[in-house]
Amino acid sequence: TARLRRNQTIEEVAQKIGVGRRAVSDAERGKPSTSVATYAALLWAFDLLADMHSLADPARDQEGLILSRSKARVRARRGEALDNDF
Repeated sequence: TARLRRNQTIEEVAQKIGVGRRAVSDAERGKPSTSVATYAALLWAFDLLADMHSLADPARDQEGLILSRSKARVRARRGEALDNDF
């Protein structure tokens, strides 16, 4: 992990980002309940936060780009009032 490559303990990293040891451990294990804020703080602690910005880059959303090219939204139009005169 990035923490081990930097020869840092869980305690050191947890203290640096202001969370408990468990939050760091959970993030390293990929526990689904780990908050995005914890992951962002860990990226910041390891000077990798710039990598997170690319995750939300619309240019990298291949599926979204394909969908936007293939079908343009059609706006729903209000229909005329029904004629109830039988």
